[in-house]
Amino acid sequence: MRLWTGIIIKESANVNTFLSLFGNLGHYGKNKVEWAVMNWFAFEYPWITVLFIPLVYCLYRCKEKPVGSYFVHLQWFSPKVGRWRWIVTVLTLMALVLALSSPVRIDKNSKNNRAGRDIVLVLDGSGSMGTLGFSKKHRESRFETLQRLAHDFVLGRIDDNIGVVYYGDFAFIASPVTYENRIVAEMIDYLSDAMAGQNTAIGEGIAMSVRALEHSKARSKVVILFTDGEHNSGRIAPKEAVAHARQQQIKIYTVGIGDDALDEGLLKQIAHESGGTYFFASDAAALQAIYEKIDALERSPIKSSEYLRKEYLYTYLLAVALALMSILLYTRKKSL
Repeated sequence: MRLWTGIIIKESANVNTFLSLFGNLGHYGKNKVEWAVMNWFAFEYPWITVLFIPLVYCLYRCKEKPVGSYFVHLQWFSPKVGRWRWIVTVLTLMALVLALSSPVRIDKNSKNNRAGRDIVLVLDGSGSMGTLGFSKKHRESRFETLQRLAHDFVLGRIDDNIGVVYYGDFAFIASPVTYENRIVAEMIDYLSDAMAGQNTAIGEGIAMSVRALEHSKARSKVVILFTDGEHNSGRIAPKEAVAHARQQQIKIYTVGIGDDALDEGLLKQIAHESGGTYFFASDAAALQAIYEKIDALERSPIKSSEYLRKEYLYTYLLAVALALMSILLYTRKKSL
């Protein structure tokens, strides 16, 4: 038994129509409507609610018997008392019955039919990424700027699966491809420059990103490679890694950071051969603009597991019932 709240909207087109009735609410307003669709109230034991009807009937029709009992004074529930006490009594019973039915609010954030991409961020952690002065607003290194913007980028990817690869002398998967963007963002925060050595193994980074997308079912698979240097380490050549990416239909978008020792020719070639695009970021503002351009990539249906969360609400109903019973007790004592 599910009691839906708000308006049931099954298609994005209907969401847009709904929003148009209330003016231009913007992206935030649309998200609020979609949140209402993904949340509803339900009872775990709905059959208990039928007890409310006989209880109210008995409260109104059943006669009291002057027999000693260990139960509460039944005259408190008599319909002969004041009308307002009768209403309070009925509300008390209703709150208790509903609490016994175990109401829950279900957050069903289904990922089964999302439109998005599988994205792997490949972050350069070589020694040169520790150079300061890349950001004009923050006193931070190139890697810290990249890390901060990557964190924000990941949190903004509501419909995408995202993973992270970190490389220096060698490469490793810092976070597998997943829709849990908050966990991915936290993993990015744990990284620091030179964790994998001082050199730049671009081929290793690309090869590891292809491995991270090995089981991807998305039509749009994207690798975003960041570096401020040139390939000078690792056992896998960039050309070999790019060929493997092409076989898996993976686009590689390369981003050059800074202008010292940057091998733009190689980055352009990697992007061109894989069907991606090369971007150059001279400072933090330019890097932010590149993130926004990448956000305009095509979207495609992707599959992942369903996330279901329950919030139990019976405690609120018990609190209401206790408050109403306190009122009945207080007024009963005053009338004695």
